[in-house]
Amino acid sequence: MLIAFNKPYGVLCQFTDRSTPPRPTLAGFGLPPDVYAAGRLDHDSEGLLLLTDDGGLAHRLTDPRHKQPKTYWVQVEGDPQPAQLDMLRRGVDLNDGPTRPARAQRIDAPSLWPRDPPVRFRKTVPDAWLEIEITEGRNRQVRRMTAAVGLPTLRLVRIAVGPHRLDGLAPGEWRRIG
Repeated sequence: MLIAFNKPYGVLCQFTDRSTPPRPTLAGFGLPPDVYAAGRLDHDSEGLLLLTDDGGLAHRLTDPRHKQPKTYWVQVEGDPQPAQLDMLRRGVDLNDGPTRPARAQRIDAPSLWPRDPPVRFRKTVPDAWLEIEITEGRNRQVRRMTAAVGLPTLRLVRIAVGPHRLDGLAPGEWRRIG
C-alpha cells in the first residue's frame, strides 16, 4: 500500500511524540493502520509525504542510490540572482560535504493554501519562489542549500517524490496511490 499525504506545517512525521507538551503527529489524520513514513519532512516543512506498509518500497523511495527526485516549491528571502541559481545547479558545499547538483529555477508564486502561522511579511525585504529538485535527502538539505547561496528559506513545500505528486490534496488530506 502507498499513501500520499499532504503534511501540514507543524506536524511531526511520526505517530507518537514524547515531548511535553506533545506536538501534532501523523496519528491525528485517520491514516490506515500499519503504515509509516517513507522519508521525512521537518515539522516546519509542508507537502507530500509518502507512507507505506512495504519496507522494500520504502527503501526504494528513500535510498539515495535509487535517485528518486524530490521536488520542492521554496519561498526564499531575497531576489535570486543567476549566479545563486547556478550555484544550486552545480551543487553546494555544506558542512557535511558537497551536495549533488540540483535542478533550480525561479517560478511565479504558486497557488497554495494559507500557512498557519503565516510567513512573516516584510515590506523592505523582497522574497521569491524557486522550484528545486534534488536526488538526495540529507537533513534539512534544501534549507541549508538556499541559505548557503544567500537565500534563506521562508516556506518549504514538497510537491513531488519521483512520479508521485501532491496534486489537489489539501493539508491533512491523504489518498491511496498504490
